[in-house]
Order: sequence, then C-alpha cells, then structure tokens
Amino acid sequence: MFPAGICPGDRIAGALQASLRVFPGESLESCFMRVIFAGTPEFARVALASLQAAGFDIPLVLTQPDRPAGRGMKLQASAVKQWAQSHQVPVAQPRSLRLDGKYPDDAAAARTAIEAARADVMVVAAYGLILPQWVLDAPRLGCLNIHASLLPRWRGAAPIHRAIEAGDAQTGVTIMQMDAGLDTGDMLLLEKLTIGPEDTTASLHDRLAGLGGRLIVNALELAAGGALRPLVQPSEGITYAHKIEKNEALLDWTRSAAALERRIRAFNPFPGAAGVLDGETIKFWRAAVPAGALRPVGVLPGQVVAAGPEGIDICAADALVRVTRLQKAGGKALEAADFLRGFEIRPGMVFNPTQTE
Repeated sequence: MFPAGICPGDRIAGALQASLRVFPGESLESCFMRVIFAGTPEFARVALASLQAAGFDIPLVLTQPDRPAGRGMKLQASAVKQWAQSHQVPVAQPRSLRLDGKYPDDAAAARTAIEAARADVMVVAAYGLILPQWVLDAPRLGCLNIHASLLPRWRGAAPIHRAIEAGDAQTGVTIMQMDAGLDTGDMLLLEKLTIGPEDTTASLHDRLAGLGGRLIVNALELAAGGALRPLVQPSEGITYAHKIEKNEALLDWTRSAAALERRIRAFNPFPGAAGVLDGETIKFWRAAVPAGALRPVGVLPGQVVAAGPEGIDICAADALVRVTRLQKAGGKALEAADFLRGFEIRPGMVFNPTQTE
C-alpha cells in the first residue's frame, strides 16, 4: 500500500500538507476537505459533531444498522445516524463491509457510496464493523481512528471499562492511522487524562468523548501544517480490552474488596454489576471500601454484615464492600436507605450463595 520507506503516518502527515491549500490569513476550518465518518454510539457522535463544527465537509456517514432497544424493543437508530439525519448528511448502514462475506450486496453498495463521496480521509470512532483492506485503501489519505486509551495499552473493544477495572491511574485518547491489525497502527496524536477514584465508565466516557472530538480536529490541523509526526507503537505494554460480556456482571465475592469496587464502577452503566439474593438479581451502581473494615472471622464471601441507611456491607475476600446505590429487577436505582424501605436485606444473608458452597 505504501512505497518503501514510507509509513502510514508519513503519508497522512505529508499528503495532507500537500493537498490542502491554506492561504495567508485563512484557517484550516475554511479549507475544503472531505471526511467520511464511520461510527455508531454517543462517543462517535461527539467526534462527528466536532468535525462538522470545525468546518470539515462530511459527504457520507457510515453507522451500524438500526437495532431493537428499550423495553418495547423497537428499532432505534444509532446516535451517529440520528445526528446525521438531523444535519442532512447521507447515511449508509451496511451489515458488513466484506465483499466476500455474508452480506456482499451491503458491502458493494457501501463501496459505491464511499467511492462517490470522493473523500480525502475517513475518520473512524467506535464503528463496530471490521474494515477490510479495500476500505482502508479507499480514502486518498487512509483512515484515522479515535481510540479511547493510551495505546498500546487496552487495544480492543472495551478500553474504558477495562482501564477502570484494572485500577489504572490514567487513560486518554490516541489518534491512530489504521492498518489491518487490531489497533496496531502508528500513533499520530495522544493526550492523557486522569481517572478519578469515583469515575465510572459513564463519567469517564463523556470526558474521553470530548477529548476525542478535540484531538481528531487537532490531528487534521497539525497534519495540514506538516507538524504531525507518526510514532510506531511500542512492543512492550500491550494489553487487550476484551468485549464486556453480560455474564461478567455477576460479582465474584471471593475477589478483593478493591477489585469489586472497581468492577462496580467499570460496569456502570453497562452491563451493571450484580448479585443474586434469595433468587432475585440486584444491581449495584455505587460502592466504597470502608477504611479499616477487614473481613470478619468466620464470615463467608458475599455475606451481608450490616444493612442500614449508610449502605449494605458485604464481605469480600479480604475486606468489606459498602454498597450505597442499588436497583432490583424492574425497579429504579435507589440510595441504600430508600432501597431498604422496600426490600429486606438482613445481616447473615448471602449474595450468590452457590459461589461459596
């Protein structure tokens, strides 16, 4: 794809500078640059809106097909599609982009739309479909990805969840030139962000989305000025953020209290950390590890030690976890005091008893 000695990052940095005409006194925002955007959830919508606000021409948006959602399971358009429709931007929703795959007609139609868009570059953010080589080659300057981690740490589908779950002190956003690997391309721009002790995936997502929107605009502006320099990802420090599975939601009380508290934050809002008590699933939305609250002698993992307005103290492997916001199936998320008015939890009861038998 690239001449000998030229890496993808060199191509985006050099070719963008050569292709954009910036006249004295004229900002990049007023330059003519065509950007195809591929993304699906709210994280991607923020980046798309940032590109549009910065003045980039967006001739085409790619997003996932409408999916059933909500209690009525009605078809719902993605956040990106909703934005595109409200701004009169053409939308393509192929089920696959593989020309030799299960949906070749979808891929062929997408190829026609991409070629007709005559884009300079494609920006990809949480799209959800694999991009075959023909897509990577289609835009004149290739495809750039907005990835919500400090690569090469947390390559893959769930970098925000996994960073919180692992107890990372910081994360960030990497702008990357895409290649055929899984988040393996050259890094073009990176910015760090601190993970706070009370950050959930929801709160961290919103901050990273805003950062991603700003960085992709900055990356294209820097590239236009020839100031963007590619950096090959280091071979050390590679980790993978595997997709979050629903069966991970059930807490394992034989783990440490700190690990459980982090998982509760990591799984907020999806899939929601949970425990089973007397056959009923209860989701945990907020928790803490009280200082000095070590595991009492003779108490089982998952056993309730105390339940009151301040929270429900549950025994983990080494200490207590105090859950302060809960939700039963079909109900609303409530503070512990309100939850206990309608649902009885007593000391001695055990969450997920089959795990401790």
